[in-house]
Amino acid sequence: MSAGDPRPADFRRSVKVEQIMGTAVSIHVITAAESVAGEFVAAAMGRVGARLHQVDRVCSPFLESSDICRIARGDLGLADADPMIAEIHRECLDARARTGGLFDPWWKGWFDPTGIVKGWAVERVVEQELAPLLEIRDVAAVGVNAGGDMQLLTAEDSPWVWEVGIVDPNDPRQMAARLSVTSGAIATSGIAERGDHIIDPRTGGAAHGIASSTVVADRLTEADLWATTAMIAGFDDLDWIATAGTRAGLLIASDGRVRRWSGGTRILADGAGLERFGRLPQAASA
Repeated sequence: MSAGDPRPADFRRSVKVEQIMGTAVSIHVITAAESVAGEFVAAAMGRVGARLHQVDRVCSPFLESSDICRIARGDLGLADADPMIAEIHRECLDARARTGGLFDPWWKGWFDPTGIVKGWAVERVVEQELAPLLEIRDVAAVGVNAGGDMQLLTAEDSPWVWEVGIVDPNDPRQMAARLSVTSGAIATSGIAERGDHIIDPRTGGAAHGIASSTVVADRLTEADLWATTAMIAGFDDLDWIATAGTRAGLLIASDGRVRRWSGGTRILADGAGLERFGRLPQAASA
């Protein structure tokens, strides 16, 4: 992520990087170059990391001591689990209904919310720990990038713009597109970093056909959900776009074909090249 319109010399970027949930998580706070808010910024960034580690301890399917694993073994009931599990459970029920079962955390026979937890957690820590920093005059923007899934916020009176590059899944050395965002969420699912890791709950096998799906929305929970759903639906099933409530998106097929949309309308099919998305409007909420 990099600056857009503002001159970089006008700003100072504070970045904290940790390995959480099996991926690199970077916490970003953009302040005026001569900002005196460093103490508040450092404290908030520390809380973000601590809370994300806590989510991982509770929700990881790879930690035998996590609440998710204990529930799967029958050692713990939903009502007795950490309260965040109940909230995630509700999100998953809603997501399964809205995607017509394309997103289904129960397809294995037990509850595994891995596909939604990261976006849900990042969205909430940005809202609860970083967003209050924007009330400080010196703070221009805040954001978290968790393995390419981002929740970004910019102060209303700030010229800061987040510039985000989307890796070409068919040639990871290249950028397929660039997005300019003031506030919002961006999620990308695909094969560029983790290979064929998206499972189609209808077949139990890896989802095929799409090499990469990028979705822009107000909330990262939503962007993450629909980026995953797009991978499962495939390159030719676009019915979900009309009702998803996303801001924009990009699909890249394994054979290099491209489809993009804005709002609920598909605006480019089988494009030969990728152009800049252009600056997206600031979200009403994040």
